[in-house]
Amino acid sequence: MSTDVQSRRERKAVAASRPWSRDRVEILILGWLRWIVIALILIATLFPFYYMIILSVRPISSLLQDPGALWVSFSEFSFDTYASVLQSPSDGGQGFLIFMRNSALVALGTVLVTLLLAVPGAYAISRLEFFGRRKISGLFLAVYLFPSILLAIPLFVFFTRIGLRGELFGLLLVYVAQVVPVSIYMLRNYFETIPTSLEEAAAIDGASRLTIMRRISLPLAMPAIISNALYIFMIAWNEFLFALLFLVESRENWTVSLGLSQLAGSIEIPTTILMAGSVILTLPIIIIFFAAERLLTEGLTAGAEKG
Repeated sequence: MSTDVQSRRERKAVAASRPWSRDRVEILILGWLRWIVIALILIATLFPFYYMIILSVRPISSLLQDPGALWVSFSEFSFDTYASVLQSPSDGGQGFLIFMRNSALVALGTVLVTLLLAVPGAYAISRLEFFGRRKISGLFLAVYLFPSILLAIPLFVFFTRIGLRGELFGLLLVYVAQVVPVSIYMLRNYFETIPTSLEEAAAIDGASRLTIMRRISLPLAMPAIISNALYIFMIAWNEFLFALLFLVESRENWTVSLGLSQLAGSIEIPTTILMAGSVILTLPIIIIFFAAERLLTEGLTAGAEKG
């Protein structure tokens, strides 16, 4: 690594001594290309969200007069669309505050229950020896060989018969059943990267299996657990098919993705209100992602075996 850095510095020094040498031209071109590529990626990523926000804060009359405008004047700036989206139907709104509450309950509950099941399961598959351990870990992904609609029909019949259709708890159970296998698979791979020598040293000092897991394995696996929790939350927050299937008849239990789809299918809802709903649907994911960014990127296992 140090040899590469030294070689790069030598190339830059030689390029600096020759104004139009081949190395200097390559460095200049690649340097400009890097910023151009970064700029293009940023524009492609941020422009749709920016345009969505612009549409959500413009009056509908202004939007009809100039739908392609990329800037909104201060006099036109308004949050009335957000108020209309968040207000309850009895006050003339769309009830998104209730939809967000329902989505938050289902998503957070799915994360909690899934991690309670997946973390011990992944640790057991990673560390304990039992018959068929390798085959079981492979079978966890077999559920994803089937399309969701194939599982939706028997689940719909089953939940109807036991009286959970239209209930948030039933939807939570479906999400947990969907994400537990892939969560176990993802966490198992991370547990296997944690050096067993750390756990063996703790066992020699008299620590029990539960203590080893709680004080050594879980703290070291925290980045994977947090990223897995974020992955589960995004799936549960944005999922639409099962929410439509189980909750469409119970408007008070709609999730925010289901509520937004119903707005999109109505010809009476202005585009500005639809865009405000889209912003509300997207914003929690962005906030949670940036809040968990440090835990996602921090390498807690760095230097774990030193000393």
